[in-house]
Amino acid sequence: MEKKSELNVAMIGYGFMGRAHSNAFLCVNRFFDLPLKFNMKIICGRTEDNVKHMQKKWGWEEYSLDWKEVVKRDDIDVIDVATPNNLHVPIILEAAKMGKHILCEKPLGITVQECKKAVEAVKRAKIYHMIWHNFQKAPALSLAKSLIDEGRIGKIFHVRAVFLSDRIVDPKYPLKWRLKKEVSGSGAHGDICVHIIDAARFLVGEIKEVTGMVETFIKERPLPENPKQKGKVTVDDMSAFLCRFENGAVGIFEATRFALGRKAHNKIEVNGSKGSLVWCSEDMNFLEFYSEDDPKHIRGFRKILATENVHPYIKGYWPPGHIIGYEHTFINGLVDFACAFARGKMPKPNLEDGLRNQMILEAVIKSAETKKWIQVN
Repeated sequence: MEKKSELNVAMIGYGFMGRAHSNAFLCVNRFFDLPLKFNMKIICGRTEDNVKHMQKKWGWEEYSLDWKEVVKRDDIDVIDVATPNNLHVPIILEAAKMGKHILCEKPLGITVQECKKAVEAVKRAKIYHMIWHNFQKAPALSLAKSLIDEGRIGKIFHVRAVFLSDRIVDPKYPLKWRLKKEVSGSGAHGDICVHIIDAARFLVGEIKEVTGMVETFIKERPLPENPKQKGKVTVDDMSAFLCRFENGAVGIFEATRFALGRKAHNKIEVNGSKGSLVWCSEDMNFLEFYSEDDPKHIRGFRKILATENVHPYIKGYWPPGHIIGYEHTFINGLVDFACAFARGKMPKPNLEDGLRNQMILEAVIKSAETKKWIQVN
């Protein structure tokens, strides 16, 4: 495949993730000296006033209302998918046919079967692809991965992870697309539990079997177009599951959008034979580390501020001790994509990781339905 020094990007979608991605494209080449440059060529969406506003505010050269036309354009190299979940795979399939490289928001799709089609399509097209599991790109979580790989916490026994939010506790919260199974695939499970699944796989390895439960607390909600009428909520409000990893570790996971007082409490703890690690996105620059190798009189959890130049990505930003934020995790993702692209290597995490995450999500749902342990296969 021809190597390029510049990539023209078309982003499809303009909501919350559209802003996060736009900021990353806008800033990445300012912070980092990369082997290639991202050009913000065109942004695409369904509502003209909204997408035109995004185009002007975030520096995109053009806007469009037709993603099918955008993916056909010869001057576009990369398609960034930031739409509702049910459109992820259809856009990927069309973009892959045209030989476009793919960036896609999580989750990859709404079923395992369609995710498999997406992976098959990008392999067939021999294109580069990445899924936006941005929390992997927090320097402190990357540091945790390094410590595990170095054997500093020994054999891993436990993983426990939560993602707690109170986003939709109010029964007046409208029946938006995230509460409709045909658009989102699942609720808190696919929206936020997928983050802790991905973090656990990143740190510990593959999950081989699960047993879980899901619950919907509010069954009906006001329709956005007519709040006096209600429609049925067809996704979960929370999910929880136990799992066994292929390496023998066990895990406990919980995700909910009904935890009052919690906004985006994304936390993972890993316990091993020689030590433990704890990371939380609400304090994302810090990693808590406990080591049995320390002398007994000074043992305890230490908080490592991962903002030194020896930590991943930090050289591109500020002097040591000056923290970075949520938005920088997306920038860091583009750094990895650019460097992998230039070396002819596939970025991580990519669409195959998205498929694996979807297999776990679906296995938990099947377990909740059958009340059995389910193999992730």
